[in-house]
Amino acid sequence: MKQLEEFQKIIEYQFNTPGLLRQALTHSSYANEKHFKKFSDNERLEFLGDAVLEIVSSEFLYLNYPDLSEGDMTKLRASLVCEPTLAACTKEMHLENFILLGRGEELTGGRNRKSILSDALEAVIGAIYLDGGFTNAKEFILKYILTDIENKKLFYDSKTILQELVQAEYEETLNYRLLEESGPDHRKSFTVEARIGQKAVGRGTGHTKKAAEQEAAYQALLKLRKNKKNVGK
Repeated sequence: MKQLEEFQKIIEYQFNTPGLLRQALTHSSYANEKHFKKFSDNERLEFLGDAVLEIVSSEFLYLNYPDLSEGDMTKLRASLVCEPTLAACTKEMHLENFILLGRGEELTGGRNRKSILSDALEAVIGAIYLDGGFTNAKEFILKYILTDIENKKLFYDSKTILQELVQAEYEETLNYRLLEESGPDHRKSFTVEARIGQKAVGRGTGHTKKAAEQEAAYQALLKLRKNKKNVGK
């Protein structure tokens, strides 16, 4: 399958059993639509990949952050393997182009849904682990997920960091304004604006208000930091 070959070139890992990769990229909606046999989708591989990701990220933090307490390591690990962060990690490998989706899921924007992307990424990890062992899975995780730690931590803690920044440096208060709410109940989309007083400083979209606020806070932090750098020049 040409698509599988292309994806393997991107991630620089060649599967001995290509069927594992195909399964990792098969969403349940596609398997159901095509009447595949039971457990042909990527959900079981996702379960396995999640466990592999946890041990690799735990070891990474233990070895590279000797001054962090158990609680701080747990918090940092959560920021590295949460759904939005994993979904962001898929952009480099263009994973959204290779997922096999059912027609209904495709038409409702499933290809860019964070939950589908993060689940597929974990399934790919599980597939590599089964195909090439722990070392290859670890190499993949280190290359695509355990990078740019500070930026990912910033995203995960964005609402707290922004709140502290506003309290310390601004007279106005931080607030979030809902701009738009769309979609059916099971697939809502929210667009939120982060504001300092009446001034908009960031905008985000998510499937929950909390996720949209987190994205808005993150965009606000990036903007405020950039402005600060420009002022300092």
